[in-house]
Amino acid sequence: MRKSEKNQNNRKVGTFYEQIAGRYLESIGYNILQFNYRCKAGEIDIIAKDGNYLVFCEVKYRSDNSKGMPSEAVDYRKQKVLSKCALFYITTHRCTQMPCRFDVIGILGGKDNSAQTEIKHFKNAFFYLG
Repeated sequence: MRKSEKNQNNRKVGTFYEQIAGRYLESIGYNILQFNYRCKAGEIDIIAKDGNYLVFCEVKYRSDNSKGMPSEAVDYRKQKVLSKCALFYITTHRCTQMPCRFDVIGILGGKDNSAQTEIKHFKNAFFYLG
């Protein structure tokens, strides 16, 4: 498989599990505002509202835990990127007075549609890193 094909396949898998995460968030009362928000600083998987909070949500999927749990992939470097993207979003959308937080959703298993998936949701998973 060529690198471009692998990247396209990874993007399809990512999109599939981001949609699962979005449906999960909606089921617990979140209002999804946007999937895959992109700006010059990077990308945020899901932007949603939870009550009065604007939530920036990173979704990580792993077919198994041989490389660690999915949420562990949201390391310091990724948190910095998400923080910059969030700042760009709240500035350009003029919602600087709205309280914000960062959630992480880890999805484990479910390599095919018949397999069981485990969703772990970490509210307020990390603080803004300026």
